[in-house]
Amino acid sequence: MKVDYLIFAAHPDDAELAMGGTIAKLVNQGATVGIIDLTRGEMGTRGTVESRDAETAAATKILGVQLRENLDLPDGNLSAKKEFMLKVVEKIREHTPKIIFAPYFNDRHPDHIGASELVKQAMFFSGLEKIETYSGGIKQERFRPFKLFYFMQTYEFEPTFVVDISEYFEQKMDSLKAYGTQFFNPGIKGPETFISKMNFTKYIEARARVYGFHIGKDFGEPFFSEERIELDINDYVKYLR
Repeated sequence: MKVDYLIFAAHPDDAELAMGGTIAKLVNQGATVGIIDLTRGEMGTRGTVESRDAETAAATKILGVQLRENLDLPDGNLSAKKEFMLKVVEKIREHTPKIIFAPYFNDRHPDHIGASELVKQAMFFSGLEKIETYSGGIKQERFRPFKLFYFMQTYEFEPTFVVDISEYFEQKMDSLKAYGTQFFNPGIKGPETFISKMNFTKYIEARARVYGFHIGKDFGEPFFSEERIELDINDYVKYLR
């Protein structure tokens, strides 16, 4: 399936947590959006692989995402090793996205750092003719997305741009609530984790409000680009009207 945007996330729920509002906005605007979860989150303290699969399916439906796949790479061991990189290259060439997203390259969770480097390398090598990958026994054509943007997880960075998600913030939060075993949920018993506390949920809302304030909106999601981005000032003025 061809997509306009393809998000690579280390674990199920990472995409919703970092850019769920942006995903919902893109889908609402008619874009085709895909999410590739690199692992199934099997090392997570709470929940099981089966429960997280069910939660992922529910969250995907809430956001309206047209494509969601899992590469089933080892949770807790993500890196830019060649075997993993080629699997990501296959997905980039299969879905030919214009833009791809990945975790920011410095974060609290080592898997987020590994996923970031993995996707960056795959983006470059997917454009090389001599990197051979196959789908259904047929050699894939080389393809390189136009841009790679990084999303924020735990550690903050100075964003290159912020997306207004004011109309989609509640949809984002609903998608997070679908992950009942992971985020604050008084109805589920289990050991407390960094993200299962009520304060973490409040932090996600507060951060969205702060970045929204930076652009004069109610809620926003920040992104970083290592490359310069062109801005059509006429389109921006039309947006402001």
